[in-house]
Amino acid sequence: MSVTAAASGFVVLLLTVTVVQCENGWDVSYTSTEICAFRGSTVDITCTYTYPSTVNNHDTTVQETFWFIKESNGIHVDLRTDPEYSGRVENLCGNNKCTLRISNLTESDSAVYKFRFTTNQPTGSLTGSAGVTLSVTDLHVQVSTSEKSEYNNKAELRCQSSCRLPDHLNYVWYKYKQKMKEGATYSDTFHRTTSVSCAVKGHEDFRSPSMLMSQNGWSVSYTSTEICAFRGSTVDINCTYTYPSMLNHRDTTVQETFWFIKESNGIHVDLRTDPEYSGRVENLCGNNKCTLRISNLRESDSAVYKFRFTTNQPTGSFTGSAGVTLSVTDPQLQVHVRRSTANPSSTWTELTCHSRCQLPDHLSYVWYNNNKPVGRKKYFHFRHFNAEDSYHCAIEGQERFPSPTVYAPKPPSVSVSPSGEIMEGSSVNLTCSSDANPAAKYTWYKRSGDKQVQRLSEETQFVLSSIRSSDSGEYYCTAENENTASKRVLINVKYAPKPPSVSVSPSGEIMEGSSVTLTCSSDANPAANYTWYKRSGDKQVQRLSEETQFVLSSIRSSDSGEYYCTAENELGRSSAKIFITVTYAPKPPSVSVSPSGEIMEGSLVTLTCSSDANPAANYTWYKENRTLLQGPEGVYRLSSISSGDSGVYSCKSENQYGRINSTSLHLDVQYAPKPPSVSVSPSGEIMEGSSVTLTCSSDANPAANYTWYKEDEDSPTASGQIFTITDITAEHGRKYQCEAQNTHGRSNTTLHLTVGAGDCSTLTFTDYTPPTHTHTPLSFHCTRTLNHQYSGFPDVTAVYQAHHIAHEQY
Repeated sequence: MSVTAAASGFVVLLLTVTVVQCENGWDVSYTSTEICAFRGSTVDITCTYTYPSTVNNHDTTVQETFWFIKESNGIHVDLRTDPEYSGRVENLCGNNKCTLRISNLTESDSAVYKFRFTTNQPTGSLTGSAGVTLSVTDLHVQVSTSEKSEYNNKAELRCQSSCRLPDHLNYVWYKYKQKMKEGATYSDTFHRTTSVSCAVKGHEDFRSPSMLMSQNGWSVSYTSTEICAFRGSTVDINCTYTYPSMLNHRDTTVQETFWFIKESNGIHVDLRTDPEYSGRVENLCGNNKCTLRISNLRESDSAVYKFRFTTNQPTGSFTGSAGVTLSVTDPQLQVHVRRSTANPSSTWTELTCHSRCQLPDHLSYVWYNNNKPVGRKKYFHFRHFNAEDSYHCAIEGQERFPSPTVYAPKPPSVSVSPSGEIMEGSSVNLTCSSDANPAAKYTWYKRSGDKQVQRLSEETQFVLSSIRSSDSGEYYCTAENENTASKRVLINVKYAPKPPSVSVSPSGEIMEGSSVTLTCSSDANPAANYTWYKRSGDKQVQRLSEETQFVLSSIRSSDSGEYYCTAENELGRSSAKIFITVTYAPKPPSVSVSPSGEIMEGSLVTLTCSSDANPAANYTWYKENRTLLQGPEGVYRLSSISSGDSGVYSCKSENQYGRINSTSLHLDVQYAPKPPSVSVSPSGEIMEGSSVTLTCSSDANPAANYTWYKEDEDSPTASGQIFTITDITAEHGRKYQCEAQNTHGRSNTTLHLTVGAGDCSTLTFTDYTPPTHTHTPLSFHCTRTLNHQYSGFPDVTAVYQAHHIAHEQY
């Protein structure tokens, strides 16, 4: 015996002879032909293979290697493509050696596994014919020896399986699901209610079923509890049984095994002694297994069959209480369909002849394709299920009870409810139906305009509970069993226009003079009609166009504003708006003065410059080419204007698109006369008989009018800026006053005219009263002129005092 360790389990190789088949250099050798493994573990099944390096002068290369357990119709089903083994098998192949690794073993994995390889040679495929028999078993607790008392049993327990496991394995023992010890056996005194289970060390997740110690190791297990067979056939009913090998220091031996269906007053009638079964039953028993074989079955054989064995122990008889229910009936076959698409290059379909109850394993089957026999196994494989194909099966000898025929779906019929026009928001049902056996599986799809396919539903009906415009399009359903048929339907949803999408071309800034296109589009069914409008600032609406596009070929600043379009069909109307802003250089500025009219000195004067521009202009104010102010407001304020502020003003407006200057603005500041100045001509000595001209001048706007007065006289002496006295006499020597006057005020100055008697004259300014609003200091100089007839010097003190007084007063 040899043992192979697997990744997460263990196997036992029971056959020590290597299997070799050799023919012209082609062979497959299995390391072992029988392997036992327990449920949940991982097993490795290994082989080596050889082939001639050349055949007919052609080099041989291996194209495919795989393991299989099923073959029919020339198709060998690669285990890697079998859905029952999905994610649990690996092929570890290389250097003419190949290992099949199966993980998470189940009892259904018990089978004969074969290896096959194909090459590039015309006849270069080979299967290792013997194969490897894998038996997947479960662990169970067996009582080896036992001593009974009233409440407790002293027993030695072993962990066993239906096939032999390695002797060196270590076991973990559990009592009430709690780990108790490790070892090949477990000896203790157990209460009758104690439950015990075991597991292989390292694989504690795969424990045996718990055994209640009150059973004390006595058990009968049936392979199947329900079996169905048909009249005239033969059936096998199987069981296994256990018992303690020693009880109360006495070895246990089995004395009798039999099957029965009748029991009365403690008497169990062995079927072999029942006249109704005479010559039709056999008991095939050994190694704690027993098979009841009943031939030439009758409908009256339908019953519950139980197994019973007796031993040499005083209480050593045991009956498997559940039994096996045998139903003798017509086969009532069905075809089960299984398909693999795991490997696109190796797809297959498997048909299995199945009965609703368990049929004997030894039966032979017949498969029919379009009523012609094509196979004689329980299953049948093929690559493609053609639309015209139909299959059914029967049990050999019972061909009068065939299965129903399986066939591909017929072209589906599709319907739309409600029929007629489909309105947005309504509920719409799409229904797909097809004649198929087995019954078809339905799938609804939608194909978009870009040919993308969206899976919608896997039901015969697909409901659009509140259908939308976006649901319009092509729908199709597929009906599929092992073939596929499909049909399409077009859904056209009617709906009012959705809110339009509006766009401007070109995008970005819109410059005055450029061409601008406004486009309106809306999703609608039926298609919408479009109208463009412009809403003015006074809320007046102007209809512009009844096209989807409206073009402003040379846009102006006045075209800025709110535009909107409407999309309309018979189901409704929708609109959207857009704002157009035209950018342009400043227009010629307008300038204004506030207050308007006369501008008085000392008042607040505001100059305003404004220009239509987008974006808004920046302004610069100038006075006779001198910059005064720059900024976005365009307002220049003179808080207390003076006469010196009179002059020519202008402004400039500019943005990034251009600049422009305003027209000139003349600012004329008006004010009352300033204190007049008076001059005498000729200057110097004024002599009797001479002529004197007095001149008065004053700064004023508008220009001043002048009036001359003599001292102590109310009436004007003269008017005008110049006052001339001819043939002057001593009587003219007195004070004279000059008054300057305009519409805004008056101001005066007084002078003292002294006329000399031919030798000396003195000009003296006296009694000068300046206007109250001026504070300008004035200087007046009085000079005494000495003629040649007099000696001496000018009276310097008098000159200084006159000058000083003038400054002190003003």
